[in-house]
Amino acid sequence: MRPLRVGLFTDVFLPDHNGVSTSVLLLARELRRQGHDAWIITPAVPGYVDTEDCIVRLRSFTNPALPRQRMAVPGKRRLLGRFDLIHTHTPWVAGWWGARLASRWEAPHVATFHTHLEAYTHYVPGLSRLDRRVRAVQRLARRFYETAEVLVAPSSESARVVQGYGVTRPVRVVPTGIDPRLLEAAPPLSGPWPAGTRRLLSVGRLGHEKRFEVVLEALRQLRTQHNAHLAIIGEGPQASELRALAARLGVADAVTFVGPVPLAHMGAYYRQAELFLFGSDTETQGLVLHEAQVMGVPVVAVGAQGTLDGVRNGESGFLVAPGDASGLARHAHELLSSSTLHTAFSAGARSFARASTVEGVTARMLDVYAEAFWRASARPWTDRSPDVTARRSTLLFGRRGS
Repeated sequence: MRPLRVGLFTDVFLPDHNGVSTSVLLLARELRRQGHDAWIITPAVPGYVDTEDCIVRLRSFTNPALPRQRMAVPGKRRLLGRFDLIHTHTPWVAGWWGARLASRWEAPHVATFHTHLEAYTHYVPGLSRLDRRVRAVQRLARRFYETAEVLVAPSSESARVVQGYGVTRPVRVVPTGIDPRLLEAAPPLSGPWPAGTRRLLSVGRLGHEKRFEVVLEALRQLRTQHNAHLAIIGEGPQASELRALAARLGVADAVTFVGPVPLAHMGAYYRQAELFLFGSDTETQGLVLHEAQVMGVPVVAVGAQGTLDGVRNGESGFLVAPGDASGLARHAHELLSSSTLHTAFSAGARSFARASTVEGVTARMLDVYAEAFWRASARPWTDRSPDVTARRSTLLFGRRGS
């Protein structure tokens, strides 16, 4: 494939450390390493300075429904030219703008479905009730994803979810890539685990949808058999609530809330951890599961949606039913009690996760891009223009962003 100029449009990015941010950053880096001109287009965050030279920050304002997030105010003057292909990663303002530009420029549009959207409706007042009554989220998602030539889903289960929205565009499963070299190169640090404790790790946004209460309950049960200490990496609106829950469960002294950690430093935590625990049942993939495993850390996780493809059950870790804290504790005890079993699962974890390296995943993404070019050339552009919802966005974007 000839070198492409690719625009990666996302409403979610650094300094918010999450799976979408990591996915977009690693894809952009690898595309550029392979000779493509990839750019990330995302809202500006006051006070934050990017360390990459491939990021275009759009003017932004605080999201009134989600004060921790920014909403973009698109403007083409910042883009420095057109893109050969547009790849959107969120169905919000930046994503819709990307879809609209693809239509105006007659450029192929690829869209990745990163997030089980219904799991986040509780953050917007009244949206959960509206969604239950009229399936508002699915309708809006379907309108957005229908503007793409090809959809990408990071797991087979997430592909079924987006197809359940009624989307008719083809969906290709391409897992999010991980960069073992970046994780392994993380500088050493003094870990958060007290000396002599069994080192447990969990990573994710501290929100209700991540089900950290299940992990904390598993820790309470596990501590009847092991002197275990849990480090939780991440930030979010549930932080204070989770600290209070840990106190009520009697494990406050056995939990360290580390806060957010840059991707370049994450490998130091994985390197020291013995087990990775994960309670979320709303993942489209669970990128942190692959990061842990490629560093040789066995996983004990809830098996639901994307995590079903994220762990080789019985070889790289164990999967339990959603909400099954006792199952998490039981399998964690099993792995912590046998060094032979732990060593075997550690090797299995490395072997399983190596299949998701960013080089291989980017090669598969380029195949999707090639398909998008073929499909875009085969049908009229009026057939894939953003619907009236996007056209009305000129009220927000103004003439300069149209």
